[in-house]
Amino acid sequence: MKILLIYPKLPDTLYAFKNLLNASGYKAPYPPLGLLTVSAMLPKHYERKLIDLNVKIPTAKDFEWCDYIFLSAMSTQEISVRWVLEQAKKHNKKIVAGGPLFTHDHQRFEEIDHFILNEAEITLPRFIEDLEDPGKTPLRKYATPEFADITKSPIPDFDLVDLSDYGYPIVQYSRGCPYMCDFCDVTALFGRRPRTKTSDRVIEELEHIRKHRFVQTVLFADDNLIGNKKTLKKDLLPRLIEWRKEKDPGFFFMTQLTITLADDEELMDLMIDAGFRYIFIGIESPDEETLLHTQKTQNTRRDQIESLEILRRKGFIPFAGFIVGFDTDTDTVFERQLKFINDAAITMPIVNILKAPPGTDLFLKMKNEGRINKDFAFLESETNLETVMPIEQLNAGFEWLIEHLYLPEYTVERIKNFISDYGPVKTSVKIRQRASPTLILRLLRIFYKLGIQWEHRKYFWGLLNWARKNKPNRIDLAFALSLTMYQWAHSYYTIKNQLSHADVERVLMKKSA
Repeated sequence: MKILLIYPKLPDTLYAFKNLLNASGYKAPYPPLGLLTVSAMLPKHYERKLIDLNVKIPTAKDFEWCDYIFLSAMSTQEISVRWVLEQAKKHNKKIVAGGPLFTHDHQRFEEIDHFILNEAEITLPRFIEDLEDPGKTPLRKYATPEFADITKSPIPDFDLVDLSDYGYPIVQYSRGCPYMCDFCDVTALFGRRPRTKTSDRVIEELEHIRKHRFVQTVLFADDNLIGNKKTLKKDLLPRLIEWRKEKDPGFFFMTQLTITLADDEELMDLMIDAGFRYIFIGIESPDEETLLHTQKTQNTRRDQIESLEILRRKGFIPFAGFIVGFDTDTDTVFERQLKFINDAAITMPIVNILKAPPGTDLFLKMKNEGRINKDFAFLESETNLETVMPIEQLNAGFEWLIEHLYLPEYTVERIKNFISDYGPVKTSVKIRQRASPTLILRLLRIFYKLGIQWEHRKYFWGLLNWARKNKPNRIDLAFALSLTMYQWAHSYYTIKNQLSHADVERVLMKKSA
């Protein structure tokens, strides 16, 4: 049996960091962990090949080679998924599909032969068993209400990809989140009780990655790493610290978690010692009423700017998500979001117009109210619901906000403010990032892209010169954050173009009505 595993292309959103990665010489942000895990679950006698459409395009020979195409996708990848379906039909190949897109919305994909829904550790073996049995015909849909014991999940098949193509290799420690934010589908997919792998298993996966000396950062792809703080503090973090002291890996960790990290001194210290630096936090709004309205209760009853300051001074580098277009938002929300982000010196703010992803409580609510106007929207400038604020006003305010956040003359000032108040990082566990020919070439490429080729290069050189004079011990951080300035500037023009197209589309629709 020959299996072609295909990971669809990611859309050009900030979360993909396409310009930043291109400037650094990478092809994609992270390898497809789900498909690598699926590959490891397949029978050993199966031949397998993985093609990540963010890295390369499959040829006709690739499609002709396989017996089945295995496809895993998030909702944001639907456009690319449709292309894969066309190719499969053209080459008369059967498709087996799983992942969040199909778990929530498989009814919309009549072209797909078999669905492996929910967690593959439970549903994939059932499909394989039926496929291998000559007396059975595999079902079209395999689903389960159960959640998998991820301690039994296999080590991802990292050998199927070239890790040097990716900005950051990826591991997963836990699934599930105890919180119930109404615009998030994590609890629908993975439940409210965080389930964790053993620390030994995580170390085993990291050892596979450590062999690649060019790695600088590893992503813990948990939706909320600190969902189970007790186990994290007692098991994983002490084990990571022990492993780091013994093996001296030359890379940092990044992850996403909640702002409640700032409440736990012990947890912060352990995470710093373990090597965590970059952390993504969903802030969403500075407005307490909005946070309560969306059930983002973990961000309430606190001064969020003070919490971010605690994290920054401890040595973390937060980047954060924000949303405009909530029912409770007024026309002052854009100025308040801007003030919050500047006051908190957030160097990497990712701002979106509110969306209601399938599988979320918000989607069900909007559907019941008759406010869903299309299946899904994934670009920062899009929404799939009828907002309380008139869409023209929302788009205009959103464009004003990202202009004052993303253009380099504004980003550079936030970076300076952040560096001025950053750290110092207090830890006895030193992380020594090693030079290599590959790393040197990447650095030279960045200097060329940002320092010579970029139209806004004066901000790049100005930031490095400022750091040399004022924070010489942080010039490496200034260099790293200059890449975000480059990415954000490109993203501003991309989003502005999207908004212009959306305005034209609305005018045409009104004329045809």
